[in-house]
Parts: sequence; structure tokens; C-alpha cells
Amino acid sequence: MKFLGIIPARYGSTRLDGKPLIDIMGKPMIQHVYEKAILALNNVYVATDDSRIFEAVLSFGGQAVMTSDRHQTGSNRCLEASQIIEKENNIHYDVILNIQGDEPLLDPEQLRVLQNCFTDEYIMMATLAAPIQDPADLDNESEAFVVFDKHLNALYFSRSVIPYIKGVPRESWIKNHVIYKHVGLYGYKPEALEIFASLPPSKLERMEGLEQNRWIENGYAIKIGITDHVSMCVDTPEDLEKIRSMMGEKDNI
Repeated sequence: MKFLGIIPARYGSTRLDGKPLIDIMGKPMIQHVYEKAILALNNVYVATDDSRIFEAVLSFGGQAVMTSDRHQTGSNRCLEASQIIEKENNIHYDVILNIQGDEPLLDPEQLRVLQNCFTDEYIMMATLAAPIQDPADLDNESEAFVVFDKHLNALYFSRSVIPYIKGVPRESWIKNHVIYKHVGLYGYKPEALEIFASLPPSKLERMEGLEQNRWIENGYAIKIGITDHVSMCVDTPEDLEKIRSMMGEKDNI
């Protein structure tokens, strides 16, 4: 199968403007993500609506494509980017991977797990989940949680911890049950991405602020790949300093 990795990247950010170009260990953040992704994929592009990001990617030898500035979600940006890339290169990709541009600690193995979800030809969309190890994650409002059936098809994604464990003190939940948090990497068959992008925001998507619920609420399945690798999003100045510290420690090992 031919896989195409796309990293959506906007310059504007509510809490950290110019986030993709922020320096971390001498490189812009988007470069760290790109270099990790290319270890698992033959073809990776940054999809952006900003010429500064576009030029920065080209300057470090990466591939980039300019897209519309009207996209409200990374999924819609991925769709336009994939269509441009396929047309310009006269090639068809079997699966498109949507890679978060604000996770410089991305592990290439996460992308390999996501790719393996598509060994079943009937899978149209897939994402990742990781078992929670730190009880503090249960109270982290930036986390999303997922439950899935015995075939690893997602049942629901929520900002609340799911499942609720009746009769067990909350502080003991992860000792009594494996609770999974969502890892925000996605894979789509091209036709699934077209359908997804054409669907209006759903009720549960709006309530939870999680666009993947749109797919489930419209009766489609999302395959879950299990990973032990959990990266960290950079959303705030505090996140940035933590990432810089973590990467500095890692580089010194």
C-alpha cells in the first residue's frame, strides 16, 4: 500500500502564535515532527496556508504544499493537500495519515502501528490509543479518552474519563481497569477523507469538541491501534518549556 503523510500546520494559534516555527533545540518545531515522520513514511508533506511555514520547510529540505486559509479542521486541509499532491505527481495513495504538527516527540513507531491498521482492506479510518500510566492524566482536561469493542472498533471518544468504574474510588481506577487515552494521529482511505470532510459537524462532535465523533455518529467505524508511545502536544508556553527540557535531557543521554 502507498501511504502519504501530511502534517497540517497553521501559523496562528490562540495561545502560542507562530507555533510551527518556534525554535526547539536549534530547529523549528515543524522540522522535528517532519524528521520523525519521514523515518516511518516514504512521502511526507507539510500542508500550510502560510508562506513563512512553507519556506521554512523547503529550507530544511522538506516537502510542503500551500492550501486554502479557509479550512476549519486539519482533516479538511489534509484532503485538499492530498488532492494537490496526487495531481501534481500523477500518483494515487491508498492511505493518508494526518500527523499533528505540534508534537515534536512523535515516535515513528506510532506511525507504523497506524499503518498496520490498514492490513484489513475494509478499514476506512483508523487512529491510536494508549493505556494510561499516570493517574494525573485522568484530571487533565486536554486529554481525550476512548472505549472500543473487542474488534478494536471505537465506540466513543470523550473529554470525560470513560469508562466510569462503579464502586471503585477514582484514585484506584487505573489499578483496576485499563483506561485508554486517544493519541491524535489519524489514517484515512482517500474516499473516507472525502466523506468525512463533506459531513457537517455532528451533535456529539460539537459537545465534546472532538471531530472524530462525527464519523462514529454517522454510522462509520474507526479502527483503534494500540501504542505504548505517547507524545506531547505543545499548546502553551508552559508546554514548550517542558518539551525543551525533555528533549534536552533526551539529547544528553
